[in-house]
Amino acid sequence: NMKGVQIAYGMTETSPVSTQTGANDTIDKRVSTVGRTQPHLESKIVDPGNGGILPRGEIGELCTRGYSVMLKYWNNDKATAEAIDEAGWMHTGDLATMDDEGYIQIVGRIKDMVIRGGENVYPKEIEEFLYAHPAISEVQVTGVPDKKYGEELIAWVKLNATAGEITGEDLREYCKGKITHFKIPRYFKFVDAFPMTVTGKIQKFKMREISIEELGLDEQK
Repeated sequence: NMKGVQIAYGMTETSPVSTQTGANDTIDKRVSTVGRTQPHLESKIVDPGNGGILPRGEIGELCTRGYSVMLKYWNNDKATAEAIDEAGWMHTGDLATMDDEGYIQIVGRIKDMVIRGGENVYPKEIEEFLYAHPAISEVQVTGVPDKKYGEELIAWVKLNATAGEITGEDLREYCKGKITHFKIPRYFKFVDAFPMTVTGKIQKFKMREISIEELGLDEQK
């Protein structure tokens, strides 16, 4: 009966809300998007490579501009210049899409994106697919180096307490025919917990480091 719940998106640097769903939005929009741009603010989705605005529906970096964007990082001009461009756009580092009605959906982080054989792979998409498996309690996907494809995917999986014996091959079979072949993780690691910060955020860079060491892989440019 929590009919008034809305979803807001933002950052500390944007004071902190940039987009939000509305009480009268459809249930689909309220649970699958972070809403539309708030009054007196602007949003755009750009190509992370060249900064050009992308067509509606395409994945790119979410940028926001307006009164809510901070002036700068304290005593850190370099970080400020990396985050806010000359036109005043805050580059969030989040990958997103915007539909024809202006609703925005967050699909991942740029730094988490994996490039496998020239294909951009978004771990969040694979994580959401694997969450549907009845034996999986929690899953996180990241990239590890690969000599042939540049990067491959590894999924760290935490099983439900009631799950029976599940193997990586079982999960690969679950994926086949349901998601594109290059999005199926090559490696699976079953864990009881994930490396976390003191504030409870999962540290994917540590997942990557641990995976590289355990799999005996080499970082390659």
